[in-house]
Amino acid sequence: MHIARLNHAPELFFSLQGEGISAGAPAAFLRLAGCNLHCSWCDSKHSWSNSIELPPHEVATRLRELPAKRVIITGGEPLLQANELVALLLLLPPDYVIEVETNGTLPPPPELLLRVNQWNVSPKLPHAGNSPNSLQPRVLTAFASLPHSWFKFVVTGEEDWADIAQLGLPNEKILLMPCAADRTSYRRLLPIVADICLAHHVRLSPRLHIELWNTRLGV
Repeated sequence: MHIARLNHAPELFFSLQGEGISAGAPAAFLRLAGCNLHCSWCDSKHSWSNSIELPPHEVATRLRELPAKRVIITGGEPLLQANELVALLLLLPPDYVIEVETNGTLPPPPELLLRVNQWNVSPKLPHAGNSPNSLQPRVLTAFASLPHSWFKFVVTGEEDWADIAQLGLPNEKILLMPCAADRTSYRRLLPIVADICLAHHVRLSPRLHIELWNTRLGV
């Protein structure tokens, strides 16, 4: 598996889930390297190409050493390593809760659908600066049919809602969060995003890692 490299070590750590429906939950984090998108505001650009290769059994051992039974697999784009993920999850105890963060461009294999407890899907809107095919409506619709999927959108203002609405996703599965890379911009945008959530009856997602640790990585 290609794991993101941070401070000369593979990026596996214990922290709080910062975003989404399980925000605030203690969890073990695994950040995989490589991404098929290149968002202009990405806060983990180091994961795109800077990696350390470890076999799934060693990754599983390191995850079991962390003090959490909730595992959040993020990236990069984890589904670029779907086969390796299947192998890894077979090595983790069945009582572990598995969350996968994905940009929603790639469909997961059936083996992952059977094991993953929560899909945190984060489709990228035009302001991210990717090509138009970075939104895959068929893949997003398939994710929306799962009972344990949620859709997190990074937004800059009310003008982003039209792009979200045209995807036809259930409002009860949508969470909005501010497009912010530091604490100052996060606090400035948070009430604006809260108003958008109120206007369209969707959830507000915090970004606790920014509020707590600002621009620090690996937390």
